[in-house]
Amino acid sequence: MAYEFDDVASRRMTRRTWLARNLSAVIGATLAPWFYPLAARAAADPARRRSCILLWMPGGPSQLDTFDPKPGHANGGSFAAIDTAVPGVRISEHLPGLASRAEQMAIIRSMSTKEGDHVRASHLVRTGYAPGGPVQYPTLASLVGNELYEPTMELPCCVSIGASPFGFAPAGYGPGFLGPRFAPLTVGAGRFVQANGQAESLDAQLRVPNLSLAGGVDQARAARRLELWRQSEVQFASSRPGANTASHLEAYERANRMMQGTTAECFDLSREADALRDAYGPTVFGQGCLLARRLVERGVPFVEVSLSGEATNQGIGWDTHRNNFEIVKSLSGVLDRGFSTLLDDLKSRGLLESTVIIWAGEFGRTPKINGNAGRDHFPQAWSTVLAGGAITGGQAIGRTSDDGMQVADRPVSVPDFLATVLLALGLDPQRQNMSNVGRPIRLADPSATPITECLA
Repeated sequence: MAYEFDDVASRRMTRRTWLARNLSAVIGATLAPWFYPLAARAAADPARRRSCILLWMPGGPSQLDTFDPKPGHANGGSFAAIDTAVPGVRISEHLPGLASRAEQMAIIRSMSTKEGDHVRASHLVRTGYAPGGPVQYPTLASLVGNELYEPTMELPCCVSIGASPFGFAPAGYGPGFLGPRFAPLTVGAGRFVQANGQAESLDAQLRVPNLSLAGGVDQARAARRLELWRQSEVQFASSRPGANTASHLEAYERANRMMQGTTAECFDLSREADALRDAYGPTVFGQGCLLARRLVERGVPFVEVSLSGEATNQGIGWDTHRNNFEIVKSLSGVLDRGFSTLLDDLKSRGLLESTVIIWAGEFGRTPKINGNAGRDHFPQAWSTVLAGGAITGGQAIGRTSDDGMQVADRPVSVPDFLATVLLALGLDPQRQNMSNVGRPIRLADPSATPITECLA
């Protein structure tokens, strides 16, 4: 394990911090038998129940040009590295807002997998399991939603904002064997074009359409229509049982729940102050981060916000085989503004301590720059970020070699990473769900070793 603190910072380290970090190292090395029972008891404590926001970077962001710069090396590229609020930890010059908030983040620089294909890698990171075989694995959003969802909630258990229409691995975005009840509600997926050829406003893109009653239809009339529909659907479903029928019924029931109460108001961003909206940025990602805050404020367990190619007009976001530096600079500007404001906004409302934030893509990019000023797929050594919730920020965990080609210290697998997220949410990674093939599947792969040093 490697922490990037200078000598002065080390001398300032408190006894409590020193003990916590060294005890974490011991626990991480041995993973004593009492660890998972302890996690299970913690998971049963309602006070530890949290929400999660995943900032998803489809295409695979370059770690060298974001959170693991290599200044002075030929592989480092043209970006400068800047100091952060944490002594000894430096990140890209194009993430100044996050640099000033580094004390809230745990930067994991030693992610390592063997999946260099977008589809397989996306499925692995988003579900915790590699694709293959008959098991239909649920996405992390559905897993967390299943664990934390309350049946009385009007809103869905998970919401996906701004997912690219060119998204990889559709199986990694769905509820899998958990069923349609735990499928994410998707909003802001791509740019919708109106009849006049103009793109819809951000507000329109991020709203759920048709939540209000049709003109001339009052609540009493709508209730009678709904009851007639329900009778017909139940009769149909009883004679034609199956996944498709269940999915159809669940979709209508979810829509009906959302039409009740004040759900529509949650998606109305015009209720927010103009200054705050401007701070998040005039993008689907920026306003999506604002919507994510509104959703977790209403009790939604899991919200995902994707940053695709809206800043560069390329649909695959961070898949920078060409013009890596120009594209990453533009995307970083959008990311820095939205992510930084999200941290501040959650903190100001007392929500940061109960919200775990994940920044991740499916893999990283090659340290070596190709002939098109781009970087190619690179799963061997890459970065992720955790913040909020039960995460101990102000540290960089793991280290890559000077040229960025390999993990030099503290390798972290995807199961390790997701088990850490689950524990930070107060969930037991070893809890099981019954799969579509009648086989129990744990929330995290049994091989997972949580990153205990970043858990408070």
